[in-house]
Amino acid sequence: MSQTPPAPLGQPAWLNLPTAFTLLRLVGIPFILGGLSLRSPEGERLALWAFLGAAATDWLDGYLARRYGLVTDLGKVLDPLVDKLLVLAPLLGLVELGRIPAWGAFLLVGRELAIAGWRANQSQVHSANFWGKAKTVIQILAIALLILNWPGGIPCFWVAVALTLISGLIYLRSNHAAATSSPAKDSLA
Repeated sequence: MSQTPPAPLGQPAWLNLPTAFTLLRLVGIPFILGGLSLRSPEGERLALWAFLGAAATDWLDGYLARRYGLVTDLGKVLDPLVDKLLVLAPLLGLVELGRIPAWGAFLLVGRELAIAGWRANQSQVHSANFWGKAKTVIQILAIALLILNWPGGIPCFWVAVALTLISGLIYLRSNHAAATSSPAKDSLA
C-alpha cells in the first residue's frame, strides 16, 4: 500500500494536487448542465468546454497521483465517483433535450453503477484495462459530439454503449476469476 507524503503546512492531509483536480472536475458539472439547459449554441459551447476541461483533468489527476506518489484513499474513492457523475450529468441533459434515448443512457449508467458497486466490495482495486480505457475515450467523444448535436454523435453513442457493456463484462469476468482463485485452490488442481 502506498504511503501518502505529509501535507505541506496549512494544507489538509487529504488535499493534494490530484485531489484538487478531481474536485475541480466536480465543479465543472453545473456548467455542463447549465449550458445544456440554455438550449442555445452558446450554451452548447459552454457545456462542451466545461465537459472537455473536466474530462482532461481526469487524465491529469491520475497521471500526477501515480507519477509523484500522491495516491490517497480519498482519491481512490472520489476519482471514480466523480468520473461517473461527469458522464451521468451530460447524459441526463442529452436525454432531456431528446438527443439520446433514456434506455441507452440507462445502459451506460447501469454498467457504471454495477462496476462501482463491484469495486466497493473488493479488497483490491484493479486498474482499467484496454477495454475500459477505450470505453472512456469513446464515451467522451460521443458526449462531446452529442452536446454539439453533430450527426456523428448518435452512431458514436451506440458504439460507446456497446463498448461500455463489453468492458463491464470483461472487467467483471477477469476480476471475478482473480478473486475466486486462491493459492489453496490452485495447489489442489
